Amino acid sequence: MNNIMVKHIVMWRFRDGVAEADKLEMKRRLEALKGVVPGLVEIEIGMNVAAGDAAKDMVLCSEFQSLEDLKTYAVHPEHLKVVEFVKPLVCERAVVDYEG
Repeated sequence: MNNIMVKHIVMWRFRDGVAEADKLEMKRRLEALKGVVPGLVEIEIGMNVAAGDAAKDMVLCSEFQSLEDLKTYAVHPEHLKVVEFVKPLVCERAVVDYEG
């Protein structure tokens, strides 16, 4: 059996003036995708505590059973609802997907 998982890491920087409540709601909505989107094995959302120009404000670390499951997640209606909530809150997004 193939135990290789696909890791999906996303980092965001918030726009100036985004309310703490909106940041927490973003975190809550992302975490709520577990058990809703098939193939999403694990999801963890972290708020940055480090300073510096290279720092982002929030990170999502997630695991999928396969690349196909990640592709399904990307277009899943519940994920797309979260994306629409997130877009106005952020000014930068970086992503890395890898097998591991």
